Amino acid sequence: MSNLEDIIEQFNRGINCTQCVLLSFSDELELDKELALKIAFGFGGGLCQGEVCGAVTGAIMVLNLKYGQDNNESKEKIYEMVRTFSEKFKNINGSIICRDLLGCDLNEKSARKYATEKGLFKEVCPKVVKDAIEILEDIL
Repeated sequence: MSNLEDIIEQFNRGINCTQCVLLSFSDELELDKELALKIAFGFGGGLCQGEVCGAVTGAIMVLNLKYGQDNNESKEKIYEMVRTFSEKFKNINGSIICRDLLGCDLNEKSARKYATEKGLFKEVCPKVVKDAIEILEDIL
């Protein structure tokens, strides 16, 4: 099983979209896997509110860890890479916003149940995780 297939399997077993993306690059970033899971925990489901997709947030974490430094040159590089990533992700998926991608607002009490019943977490989320990882692999 490839790393990508393994990551999607882990998503299907319960780790969230942000965790999946960050975890998939943890070896390359020399980031402890347990620490990666903890750092990314509360960002899934669009900050648990249907905002920016957790897979996108995880990708931005990867870019920050790979290229982030405390200087203006680094900031400009990160900002450009985030814009590039976001544009590619939008071109594939139409949005970087979780509620747009899922077609429901996870901030509403009934939305999580709706998304589960409609299979959105099994169809949409693994796809956007895969897309985020593949875009990162392409631009890194």
